[in-house]
Amino acid sequence: MFQASLLDLDTPTAPGELGPAVRRITLDHGAWIDLRPAWMSGADALYERLAADVPWQAERRRMYDRVVDVPRLLKFYREGEALPDPALDEARQALNAHYEHELGEPFVTAGLCFYRDGRDSVAWHGDTIGRGGAEDTMVAIVSVGAPRALHLRPRGGGASLRYDLGHGDLIVMGGSCQRTWEHAIPKSSAAVGPRISIQFRPRGVR
Repeated sequence: MFQASLLDLDTPTAPGELGPAVRRITLDHGAWIDLRPAWMSGADALYERLAADVPWQAERRRMYDRVVDVPRLLKFYREGEALPDPALDEARQALNAHYEHELGEPFVTAGLCFYRDGRDSVAWHGDTIGRGGAEDTMVAIVSVGAPRALHLRPRGGGASLRYDLGHGDLIVMGGSCQRTWEHAIPKSSAAVGPRISIQFRPRGVR
């Protein structure tokens, strides 16, 4: 169970500054990531609202010769669809103000993933459905709730990078990152709390 800070629950939920507060890390093959720790104030309160109010969906997918449960809960908000909390609208507006010139287009969709405990995970992948498989793009991820380890590695294998993201942290994967690198949230045998990730993407990237 997630134990929110009482101080954070009283803090207004809002995105912070970007600009000089963002640290860009250049990766190989034209990929990069931007990091902005604790970008969303009031992130614990936002976690509580999203956990309670989002109509979370459990999905099943075929894997080899059987159908298995997807090990996380999901909700996707299409372009033009109302987001579940005003703070997400504010976050997307702030991201567009900062990145739209470089990206060449706005973030328009939001995908939410609910990792309830260490048994929930996502395997190595890139967001290559649609244009992300052939074009440079950006995916901006805001994490609320308890930190979980996000791993990145070059596509095809290699040494991985690890970032523990939660409590309002922001990571933006840009350039060729979706094509030439992979990312994952591995299962954890340690006691970890629940986390929700909010992924903002441009049109045609999934």
